[in-house]
Amino acid sequence: MTATSRLASRLWRRLRHAGRGFIGDRRAIAAIEFAFIFPLALVLFFGTLDASTGLAASRKVTLTASALANLTSEVPANGNIAPIADSDLQNMFTAAISIMNPYLQNSTPPFTATISEIYTDLSNNTTVQWSRAATVSPGATQASFVASSHAPGDNYVLPPTLQIQQTYVIVIEVKYGFTPVMSPTIVNLSDNAYTRPREAACLVYNGIPVVANGKCPTP
Repeated sequence: MTATSRLASRLWRRLRHAGRGFIGDRRAIAAIEFAFIFPLALVLFFGTLDASTGLAASRKVTLTASALANLTSEVPANGNIAPIADSDLQNMFTAAISIMNPYLQNSTPPFTATISEIYTDLSNNTTVQWSRAATVSPGATQASFVASSHAPGDNYVLPPTLQIQQTYVIVIEVKYGFTPVMSPTIVNLSDNAYTRPREAACLVYNGIPVVANGKCPTP
């Protein structure tokens, strides 16, 4: 074997040895795999976190609407009517804070709730008798009144099953802005609850509806 052949043989053996070592060394491959998988794992983690938090917040919104409906329906009666004042309404709105926490800490826009009384007349017209709304800003310990989107006399669409002539219905509307970690887009969560006064025919707020002979009007 010539010197050239021996040199080529040695180089070939060294190349084969180096190739086997390179193939056997998995560290670089693992680093590449990690670089591909880690971002996906982060997306899955925070996506799951957002989904579970959003579902929990949505459940809180439903519970708050239900609780406000129960509180409103249980206002004590005075004969055929049940008087309700701003102090009563503010206490109800403020009670929602303990239900919605800890999700109120990052609510943008602020959490809002509305309590309205709707009347269905003999022609099946459903109109707002009175409406009061309040908001709770992050960190607040008391609800603050704001203008309601419903004015007395406005039409209000009730579910058909609640459109019973000459009856009053209390409507609770709750809205909450949820901001996911993975997106700056605000997800607006909302729910409505419906109830009727349990101890009277209607709730009277600031003289509305106008009571005649101690009874709620039923035109």
